[in-house]
Amino acid sequence: MDAEQARRRYITQLESVIRQMLQPLKGVPFNLVIEAMTGHRVIEFDPGKGEHRRLMEAITSAAVDAGRAINRSGIVSKRVNEVGNKIEPYVRDALNRLPGGKADIPASANGRRKAAGYPDIEFTLDGVTCYLECKTFNADNIDTSQRSFYFSPSAEFKVTRDALHFLLSYEMFPANGHYKASRFKLLVIESLLLDVKHEFNSDNHRLYSGSDGTRLLVERAL
Repeated sequence: MDAEQARRRYITQLESVIRQMLQPLKGVPFNLVIEAMTGHRVIEFDPGKGEHRRLMEAITSAAVDAGRAINRSGIVSKRVNEVGNKIEPYVRDALNRLPGGKADIPASANGRRKAAGYPDIEFTLDGVTCYLECKTFNADNIDTSQRSFYFSPSAEFKVTRDALHFLLSYEMFPANGHYKASRFKLLVIESLLLDVKHEFNSDNHRLYSGSDGTRLLVERAL
C-alpha cells in the first residue's frame, strides 16, 4: 500500500469513527448520568419511608402556597419559555416558610451559587436533602415531543451530594397580560430516560477572525 492509499484509508476510518460518535444516545437513565458525571448517588424515592413521605408532603404544601402567591400577583414575561425561571423565587420562598425547611440556589463544588443550570433548588428538611427543578407547561404541549428538560456537563455542576431528585411543574395560562397557574405536577425523576445529541460548535473569535479556518471575503461600513 502506497502513502496515498494509506492516507485515504486513514481518512475513511476517521470519518467512520466520527459518524459513530455523533449517533444520538437514547433512553439513558437519569440516575446513571448524574452518578457518572458527579460521583453522587441519586437516591430512590421510597414512599414507605417516613422521611421521604414527609418531604413529599412538605414540597406539596409549598407548591400550593407558591401557586397561590403566583396567582395573586401574576407573572409578567414577554417570552412564555422564561416563565419557568420566574416561578423559582416563589417556590423557594414557600419552601423556606416551612417549619425546619431550608431552600437555596444550589452551590457548585467550588462553593459558588449560580441560578443557571440544573438543578434550580436545593431543599433540606429533617436532615433529608433533595434537588428540585422548576418547570412550566401548558395543556397543548404536555404530551408532545418538545424538548423541555436538559443539562450539560460542567466543571461547576450543582449536584454536590447524594440526594433525591424531584421536578415541580406548573400548568400556566395567560390572564390579562399575566401568566397564572391552574395546577401543578410533582414528579420524582430518578429514572427519567434521557437522550444525548452531540453537536459541533465554535466561538465568535474563530468564526469572525478570518484566520481560524474562515476567510473574510467582504467587510464594509454602511
